[in-house]
Amino acid sequence: MFLSGQPRYLRQRGFEVMTISSPGPALERFEQAEEVEGHPVPMSRAITPVRDAVALLRLVRLLWRLRPDIVDAHTPKGGLLGMIAASLAAVPVRIYHVHGLRFTAACGLSRRLLRLTERVACALATRVLCVSRSVADLALSDGVAPPDKTAVLLGGSINGVDATGRFRAPSLEEVAAARVALGIPASARVVGFVGRLVREKGLVELWRAWTTLREEMADLRLVLVGPIEAQDPVPPKVLTALMSDARVLMAGLEYDTPRYFRAMDVVALPSYREGFGVVSIEAGAMRLPVVATRVTGCVDAVVDGVTGTLVPARDATALTEALRAYLIDPELRRRHGDAARTRVVRDFDQERIWSALHLEYLEQAARAGLTSIAPAGGR
Repeated sequence: MFLSGQPRYLRQRGFEVMTISSPGPALERFEQAEEVEGHPVPMSRAITPVRDAVALLRLVRLLWRLRPDIVDAHTPKGGLLGMIAASLAAVPVRIYHVHGLRFTAACGLSRRLLRLTERVACALATRVLCVSRSVADLALSDGVAPPDKTAVLLGGSINGVDATGRFRAPSLEEVAAARVALGIPASARVVGFVGRLVREKGLVELWRAWTTLREEMADLRLVLVGPIEAQDPVPPKVLTALMSDARVLMAGLEYDTPRYFRAMDVVALPSYREGFGVVSIEAGAMRLPVVATRVTGCVDAVVDGVTGTLVPARDATALTEALRAYLIDPELRRRHGDAARTRVVRDFDQERIWSALHLEYLEQAARAGLTSIAPAGGR
């Protein structure tokens, strides 16, 4: 759902938009919400050679049948399979959107393999768009992406934030209502996390910070929003401790994240790597300060000391101190939360980002000699 609104915007400008993704409720919801034609192709997040080969064959057949002018592929697995399939199907414009570089958090053979897949995807693309400047810098310095076809649109992010609608700043009444609905005391201080519950998201460090802070503050609550995943799992003892703690709310997979943001005082994103850290600007739009790690993606989404605080990755002590600073100082929370919303509204407006993507499509189509796509966006 990280592309919500884009297909509708492009359709209004004359494009016919189709989506290809793994089957499931998320794809069905996206098709209905965006009114697009969806094509399910099973793909796994993990490296599975046999299933990946089957998925690639299905993608090639599908693209030969659909004959698109532009293929825009996202995520490492989708990017690799999408770029190979689009090349084999002779699609003239092949855009790989780099959301993050997974190999930076891996080691040994896994790191080399993941790095190779990124290089292949970038090499087969006619254009490489990175979701943040820090990811682009790393991709270029590491030799993953070719300099002559790599860029970042505006200030980064894949879709911006709907800061006046879905992620608008809540009133005091809405904050109170959200806490009542979630069973959180009105006077409690609340640390929140939104994302996949996996080790690389910094859940171990967050748990360690939580175990310290919960002893210092009897009113403190922790809200975790996101699915528990088997790949890169959180250690069982950490997961068990969180699930058995009466002061921890584990919401699971939730698409209505604003209702949880409304109940929070500060958001933690202690990730080992990010592409951009969209959660940070979503939280910022709702006037929440963010404690994130000083890694790719996060450094683009959080302005240290202005909209939040950046701490070293894997450093539970630094994370604890930064969260404590916000929890004991309401004025600091207010000041950084206000600054975060101001920045999001200014730099990450969805219409500006969609317009930049639309213009990018037109430019790449013109370079490929696609006369069927008119300068005004008609097709």
